[in-house]
Amino acid sequence: MEQRNLLLAIVLSVGILIAFQFAFERLRPPQPPPPPGGTSVTVPATPGQSAPPAPATSATTGPGSNAPGTASGQATAPREAVIAERPRVKINTPSLHGSIDLVGARIDDLTLARFHETVNPKSPEVVLLQPPGTADAYFAQFGWAETPGVKLPGADTKWTPSGDQLSPGHPVTLTWDNGEGLTFTRTISVDKNYMFTVDDTVKNSGSTPVKLTPYGLISRSGTPPVSGYYILYEGPIGYLDGAVRDVKYASLMPDKPTDFTSTGGWLGFTDKYWLSALVPPQDQTIKAQFRKAVGPDKVDHYQVDYTAADPLIVPAGGTASTSTRFFAGAKELNLLQSYTESGIPLFDYSIDFGWFWFLTKPIFRILLFLEGLLGNFGLAILLFTFLVKLAFFPLANKSYNAMSKMKLLQPEIQKLRERFPDDKARQQQEMMELYKRVGANPMAGCLPIVIQIPVFFSLYKVLFVTIEMRHAPFFGWIHDLSAPDPTSFVNLFGLLPFAAPAFLMIGAWPLIMGLTMFLQQKLNPQPVDPVQARMFMLLPIVFTYMLAAFPAGLVIYWAWNNLLSIAQQWAIMRRAGAA
Repeated sequence: MEQRNLLLAIVLSVGILIAFQFAFERLRPPQPPPPPGGTSVTVPATPGQSAPPAPATSATTGPGSNAPGTASGQATAPREAVIAERPRVKINTPSLHGSIDLVGARIDDLTLARFHETVNPKSPEVVLLQPPGTADAYFAQFGWAETPGVKLPGADTKWTPSGDQLSPGHPVTLTWDNGEGLTFTRTISVDKNYMFTVDDTVKNSGSTPVKLTPYGLISRSGTPPVSGYYILYEGPIGYLDGAVRDVKYASLMPDKPTDFTSTGGWLGFTDKYWLSALVPPQDQTIKAQFRKAVGPDKVDHYQVDYTAADPLIVPAGGTASTSTRFFAGAKELNLLQSYTESGIPLFDYSIDFGWFWFLTKPIFRILLFLEGLLGNFGLAILLFTFLVKLAFFPLANKSYNAMSKMKLLQPEIQKLRERFPDDKARQQQEMMELYKRVGANPMAGCLPIVIQIPVFFSLYKVLFVTIEMRHAPFFGWIHDLSAPDPTSFVNLFGLLPFAAPAFLMIGAWPLIMGLTMFLQQKLNPQPVDPVQARMFMLLPIVFTYMLAAFPAGLVIYWAWNNLLSIAQQWAIMRRAGAA
């Protein structure tokens, strides 16, 4: 009976997950599937207007080409060497370090000032953007789509800067004269976080008006290493035509772009913690594309880009302007939410809160609030767990009362087994009569497991995808709540001078969790069958090994939840005389 109850609990838990998915998925903003590459919503270019440069797959660019080259097919150079060989404007903000390449006016060199590769604050800053010529080129470029008979700035154009450093409150203006009556001015500004604003102005000194089509693109060479987890999306993403759009890297076909027409919105690349995104004018109709090309050396190149649906007319003797924004940085929820509130629709949806967003997002906001009070995300998790237990206290009390009755009935159940050893149907009938007589419910023990499944899943998602949890310390040896416990019992938790093999990395917190699970199990009604009893005794060992690879914050949550459950269950069972 007890074994069957456990199986029923597992089935119920899975059923709840599936029910949540189908019942609440409709509450999300509409997310229709993206159209097939190169079909459906492709909008033909207007006469005299061409698309932005295709993903670059060659290390060289021809004269007048608007497409920057990458090092595909050639030996790549170190990042520092490529940056040093071109004239640049330095970027220096509280959140970003890097530079703008004056040849092509590309934003192609960015590191994140507040984030490091490891928990050591002296480790290198996280590198986000890299210039063409490096192994993993990743950059943003803005300009004007090629127009017949008009000389335009391109990838090989050298701009003249107004200063040598870009910082908040101190924009940089770049200028270039095409020698044929058009003067191009680009003013780049940046806020204290990760948002650039690119204002382009064209002055026409000629005698005839000129039509120009602005574009923006983000190019990325090589398929980025993704986490490979089903619960996390990484790749091209955007909010276009009233819906969140995402197309996996593997789903993009070479030379078959996925096209969208949208008024405003945004588009870019999302990684686990980082985002790059183009934000065109929100009142402007654009044609957007997710594209892929394959270089001569079989390296994949990806690009998201947009062009204005209507060309900009620069009158004779006059000027015309356009503006776009470019985000490149960490996916911090409050920051992205502030941009959403300022007019960038669903910008915070670049964080993949998943199917359970209606639970995951509020749980994360509660943790953020508690961390603000306590100054530590580990303590916030402990307090959050206590609040959850408090919320479900009456329900858990009923469950533990029923389990107390079940435990008191163990001797009677054993007698029934001995009385009807070969008649299982009669055993079940007599046991059900016994349960009914004393008011016991064999299913009540499933309730505590079922209740915590959605919370457990949502907390796991929070720990896995949010940048705020990355490198968040607890106490002692836990320096990163989003990573597994780094200790192992094999080398006595670091006392012995050798590294434990990966499959034996079972740290102190997983062992604590396993011990609390064992103690809680001892309070539950024990199976009469000795084989079943031994199987149940193995469960804490199995769960200890399984959870050893999970984020430490999740294991701490589970262990603390077990301790609170043990205290509550022991008090109830002692009062009932079953402890």
